Amino acid sequence: MFTGIIEGRGTVVRLDNHPDSDSATLVLNTATSANTVDGLGLGGSLAVNGVCLTAVRIDGTTVEVDVMGETLQRTTTGALQPGAAVNLERCVPAGGRLDGHVVQGHVDGVGELLERENQGNWERLRFAVPLRLARYIAEKGSIAVDGVSLTVTAVSAPDANQQWFEVGLIPVTLAHTGLGEKVPGGQVNLEVDVLAKYAERLLQFAVPAAAEATEGVRS
Repeated sequence: MFTGIIEGRGTVVRLDNHPDSDSATLVLNTATSANTVDGLGLGGSLAVNGVCLTAVRIDGTTVEVDVMGETLQRTTTGALQPGAAVNLERCVPAGGRLDGHVVQGHVDGVGELLERENQGNWERLRFAVPLRLARYIAEKGSIAVDGVSLTVTAVSAPDANQQWFEVGLIPVTLAHTGLGEKVPGGQVNLEVDVLAKYAERLLQFAVPAAAEATEGVRS
């Protein structure tokens, strides 16, 4: 589990695709954030732009992680190019502070930055969101954008032609995460609130169960 509080930045060395197995190996240079991966062992978890990945090889500050097909399809990982900077976060230790919100590192889909506006000492960013994810995003709720825990400040109407949400970024977030460098048209990984997903899933079973119980009473 993660908290969405970015601890450092890494740089993509290369992405080796393995078409025969529908997978890839991502190689990262973490020299500028060595403290972030300090103590990371083989099999340890590392969130890369919000994607929970497993370390399969560590050589000093070089970390390799495997990426399966599902992850390549659902996230921006497959589009990473050598030299690209990525957000890094280690999993939260037992008893650690939950400074952001509960982030699993299980990205739900990809969004697109539509616009950003300078508000003085902070910025407003608006992202387009896939229709299938819009129902999980609520004003003043939490969302992870490229692994960054953020508070939703505004959402589109349910019947809007394009679904979007807005967030506000303070100077420290702009300076220490990749969101400060995103330009309109740039894609980001999105993870919606896991509680909303579980609530919807439970309701899917609750309605048929209630109908079955009612039918049983009638018979």
